[in-house]
Amino acid sequence: MLDKSKKMFEEAAALIPGGVNSPVRACRAVGADPVFVDHGRGARIFDVDGNSYLDFVSSWGPLICGHATPWVLRAVEEAARRGASFGAPTEAETRLAALIRRFYPSMERLRLVNSGTEAAMTAIRLARGFTGRDRIVKFQGGYHGHADSLLTAAGSGVATLGLPGCPGVPAALAELTLTAPYNDAAALTEIFVRHGESLAAVIVEPVAGNMGVVPPAPDFLPAIERLTRQYGALFICDEVITGFRLGLGGAQEHFGLKPDLTLLGKIIGGGLPLAAFGGRREVMERLAPLGDVYQAGTLSGNPLAVAAGLAQVEYLAAQSSIYKRLAQSGRRLADGLLNLARENGFEACANQVGSMSTLFFTAGPVSDYASALKSDPGLYGAFWREMLARGMWLAPSQFEACFTSAAMIPDDIEEALDAAARAFKALRK
Repeated sequence: MLDKSKKMFEEAAALIPGGVNSPVRACRAVGADPVFVDHGRGARIFDVDGNSYLDFVSSWGPLICGHATPWVLRAVEEAARRGASFGAPTEAETRLAALIRRFYPSMERLRLVNSGTEAAMTAIRLARGFTGRDRIVKFQGGYHGHADSLLTAAGSGVATLGLPGCPGVPAALAELTLTAPYNDAAALTEIFVRHGESLAAVIVEPVAGNMGVVPPAPDFLPAIERLTRQYGALFICDEVITGFRLGLGGAQEHFGLKPDLTLLGKIIGGGLPLAAFGGRREVMERLAPLGDVYQAGTLSGNPLAVAAGLAQVEYLAAQSSIYKRLAQSGRRLADGLLNLARENGFEACANQVGSMSTLFFTAGPVSDYASALKSDPGLYGAFWREMLARGMWLAPSQFEACFTSAAMIPDDIEEALDAAARAFKALRK
């Protein structure tokens, strides 16, 4: 029963557009109303009606070690006693920056901000300021936050809600964003041949996570590096999701990349609002106060978020063996869900990279946004509702990632697969 959630949603809808503060939370894409969460602990969340769910959303990625981890709670509590915000530098900011650069050597200089959207928005501005060019390239289905320049052909909630575009984004600005299919090196090459001298940057999720999980083709990321170098554009690697999730060095360590600029978020905040962007020294030193590209934020480097991020990243550095276990649980979940779907007569395919995975309700393969859109969102919604009823919290959208966390044990994955077996059986009736 979700009686309290229903009542809270009605109250929220009278005050907040759609009753939620981020669109996908509304659960419209899966034919449900929002579930209001009371608290989380370990691998599970608990709603206001007292129901427990095994959590495969992990706050959309940050909670790689689960909810209410003791080391993060202690760090935040200690920081809060000293003060929540100062609007002035603290030593902890430098410590976190040094720790990040240790694992992301391409980030020779970096700056802390409050969200992945803010990091992407500023990186684009910096790339334009550094190169003196206006156009950028993004990939269809890629989501880099809701800044105006980046909503063209966007994934995540834009894809979930089926929005063709976004009113409020000036056409003149949208025209400066060129799009190409993800994983299509030939199409990207053609864009550079035609527009290379006017391109400031290419921005990409090295593993797409906002059209569902889509791994890069072998030639795709190398082509971005080669073409940006050849034409003097900047390579912006959006590791807001993959950073510290695919490994301590993220996707750029995994795939051997050296981007000009990198975006980090989610995990580096330990569950609190924190993100970062950074890259080559000569690029980053165009930022004010050293240079003429302006960026500022009252809460940038907030002491509570920095404390949480330091605690989380230091833990991951000390316990790096968890990444092997995370990948194993991600593979077991993806393979298990795919086999169960097919055994029950449903067309499906699954993509998985490390602890990230997506079960697509399409015959597949899914290698780009167009193939992801061939999925059956109605069937996914029915599956989601069946899984919710069996205590499983999945992303309320076909076009999002599923995350395993280090708080999960093998029995948790088997519990999820048992729930899926019963869910698919119910859908066959």
